[in-house]
Amino acid sequence: MTNSFHGLAELVLAGPQYRRSGTIRLRVTPAGFATVAAPDVQAEADALVVDGRRIPYAGQTYAELAAAAGLDAGVAEGVYKDHSGAQPGDRFVPTGAATILGALAAGDAALRSFAPDATPVLWPEHFDVGISLDEVNYGVSTGDTAIAEPYAYVGPWTPREGDFWNVPFGAARPLSALGDAAAVAAFFAEGRAAA
Repeated sequence: MTNSFHGLAELVLAGPQYRRSGTIRLRVTPAGFATVAAPDVQAEADALVVDGRRIPYAGQTYAELAAAAGLDAGVAEGVYKDHSGAQPGDRFVPTGAATILGALAAGDAALRSFAPDATPVLWPEHFDVGISLDEVNYGVSTGDTAIAEPYAYVGPWTPREGDFWNVPFGAARPLSALGDAAAVAAFFAEGRAAA
């Protein structure tokens, strides 16, 4: 699932944050997602929030949104190879906001329940929220070329064999099949036991 929020995360939050603060890491918030360092930018379902100002998406391009926030739109050059494909001149279309932001919120809650001492990171390159424990990645993706809908995953750094492991990178389950954050956390626990 290619979505405009992925482009927003890359071009308007992570890229400007990397240029100013040297990190691409983002975080999930109760209303969407945000930077972890300067500049302080939050993305919600219908608007960017910068310095207490709401900037409605209203069919603007990524470049226009960034300019309204006092930022230069663009990816974090040279940091990673996989990109959303969004360009600064593309129009931001916030379709699927409830599904996408809901998946990130469920993933963040599940990860915090599963591993309270770990800090979930929203990675802009794949637009997934995750953690790594004992050489195993746990997280929730908003959807990609492998699975077109939001899904939870367990990805061991070294491939495993067995019934639990159902995709080339480990194990994945659509959020639509798992349900709430508690069920996602249970899937992570099952993955930890299988790994």
